[in-house]
Amino acid sequence: MTTPSPAVNIPDLIRKKRDGGEHTRAELETLVLGYTRGEVPDYQISAWLMAVFLRGMTPQETADLTLVMAGSGDEMNLGDLPRTVDKHSTGGVGDKTSLILTPMLSALGLTVAKMSGRGLAHTGGTIDKLESIPGWTPELEEDRFLAQAREIGLSLVGQSKDLAPADGKLYALRDVTGTVDCLPLIASSIMSKKLASGAHTVVLDVKVGAGAFMRTLDDGRGLARAMVDIGTRAGRQVRAVLTDMDTPLGHMAGNSLEVLEALDTLRGEGPEDLTDLCVSLAAEALSAYGEDEQSARARAAQTLQDGSALAKFRAFVAAQGGDPTFVDDPAKFDVAPGRAEITAPAAGFVQSIDALGVGRAVLALGGGRERKGEAIDHGVGVEVLKKPGDAVQAGETVIRVYHRDGRGLDVARGLLEAGLSVGAQAPQAQPLILDRVN
Repeated sequence: MTTPSPAVNIPDLIRKKRDGGEHTRAELETLVLGYTRGEVPDYQISAWLMAVFLRGMTPQETADLTLVMAGSGDEMNLGDLPRTVDKHSTGGVGDKTSLILTPMLSALGLTVAKMSGRGLAHTGGTIDKLESIPGWTPELEEDRFLAQAREIGLSLVGQSKDLAPADGKLYALRDVTGTVDCLPLIASSIMSKKLASGAHTVVLDVKVGAGAFMRTLDDGRGLARAMVDIGTRAGRQVRAVLTDMDTPLGHMAGNSLEVLEALDTLRGEGPEDLTDLCVSLAAEALSAYGEDEQSARARAAQTLQDGSALAKFRAFVAAQGGDPTFVDDPAKFDVAPGRAEITAPAAGFVQSIDALGVGRAVLALGGGRERKGEAIDHGVGVEVLKKPGDAVQAGETVIRVYHRDGRGLDVARGLLEAGLSVGAQAPQAQPLILDRVN
């Protein structure tokens, strides 16, 4: 990596981007690595971020920025592991696919050595969900992390502060300068961590809709294309699937509830939309390694029927200190004892259930966090009993709320009632998978 030159004038680089110029890799190193080391002040990077927000970046600039961010700290070396694959979701409601997909991939002979995050605001986090299992820990030393991945094909830890530290610093600044919603900055933020994590193949689940960060299909396609392009330029196999997030995925939202639904799916008894998505994502990973789609889908689906994915999940839980009897006996999970029902206001068909409202309801109940570091209640959540297109009778339960001592119940009820629509005619069916980008 080029050593930033102290003679470079930072205001000149800000002006260059302000006026629509294209940065070289060396200039991006000067800006980003200088900021990471504390040599370039916040106010100058803030001005540069706004210039990027207004002027954008070329595909090559975006790829160079991503590589600079990925190289700003530790980088995982997975070169000794066979057929490595990582998966990333841009965030949704009821999105427990990592809990199902990762053991599926392991059962299919791929290796998952993955870093995952915690939930923030209305989107849940894989680490929080897994911590519903007593004893399970996201803390592994690197040697153990790699050894476990080699032994059982699956290890999953929390994101290291030393992994792409430039991203953490830049994101904190973007958050307070109104520059979060910028495609090249979003793409580089996500992909810098994926590249630093070291996997050869990356499967991206780009959520689109009311409960997602990307609200429109066009925006989702733009982000997917940018991330796939970054991966290609970096010599990785990257595939993106765009999926609907107007409606929560599956039936459950909330940490313990989502683990329970994931276990049902690993037993071959999960909801159709969740099962189909996990099979599709697994097939994308296999296809990246040369397998034809029909064979890939059949083999992926088989792991949910023959118990091999469930066995991998059990071994993974035990390897990271979790109590494997929770996998065998789901009744052991802590589920909040309080119940409340949201019912259909009239007979007809469910038109919509707002995913964002469901996510915010879980947050109000205490199942999520507004700020990093806040404690959460793993047992609360929301169960969606009826999905858009289902027939209902007046007064029939559509959504069930799991609460603890009524905390946040009134707010949650208001959000869920506002997000439920029932009409006389069945709505047009919406496909779960909206597009693919390879």
